[in-house]
Amino acid sequence: MLEDDFTYVFRKALMGHGLTLVDAAERAGLRESAVLDFQNGSFSAETARKLATVLGLNPEAFARHATYQPEPLDLHGIERIDLPFGEERVNAWLVRAGGSIILFDAGFKTADLTKELSERCGRLPDRVFITHTHIDHVGALEHFLAAGIPVHSADLPGTVHMKPGETVLCGPLAVRSCDLSGHAMPSLGFDVDGLAEPVLVTGDALFAGSMGGCKTPAVYRHALERLRVVLGPLPDVTVLLPGHGPATTLGEERVANPFL
Repeated sequence: MLEDDFTYVFRKALMGHGLTLVDAAERAGLRESAVLDFQNGSFSAETARKLATVLGLNPEAFARHATYQPEPLDLHGIERIDLPFGEERVNAWLVRAGGSIILFDAGFKTADLTKELSERCGRLPDRVFITHTHIDHVGALEHFLAAGIPVHSADLPGTVHMKPGETVLCGPLAVRSCDLSGHAMPSLGFDVDGLAEPVLVTGDALFAGSMGGCKTPAVYRHALERLRVVLGPLPDVTVLLPGHGPATTLGEERVANPFL
């Protein structure tokens, strides 16, 4: 299931452009009532296309968004840990290779994540990488630090600070950080080399079919630019591991994500 349905994509794009629903309707040549129905969950591909032209979205991707689901992936060495976050869900990603175990993000509640790690691994990971500081991604941080596990982040106290472009080796895996700020400031993505396919951990910068919300138009433009720079050189086969929702591939998102 996608993290965001088409109504969330619409709201995030509206906020990103600093527009109201009335503004979008007027610029798209649509009745305000039709756009209100769309925002409230009544999908129309024609309405989606017209709104996309106003909001700088991919028109065909937005027109198909209501039925989009990325193809299931056979992720060798990668496990999604789908954790509760109130009434919502949040991901942590477990990556294993050559006896090494690394974890990306630390969930919301320590007990939920440590239970999963015990059942899946029988031990704590060798290293932890944090994409950003929002509470649903750092829940078990203090537990890992108290256990002496190296935790890498942009700027969290007690962690090993990483700058974009730096690489950390863990067994056969190389983890290189990149700047995916926007939804959170700062925010790191992590390229993982040493698996069957190239992998990019995106945190909340990019989801299957969507992206993280941005508070102002300036931040939204910055977030899109960071995605353009980071994703541009990567091949379509790159596996994307988001902070919420299912894994996907860059090739699928280039076609189906309205923001790309």
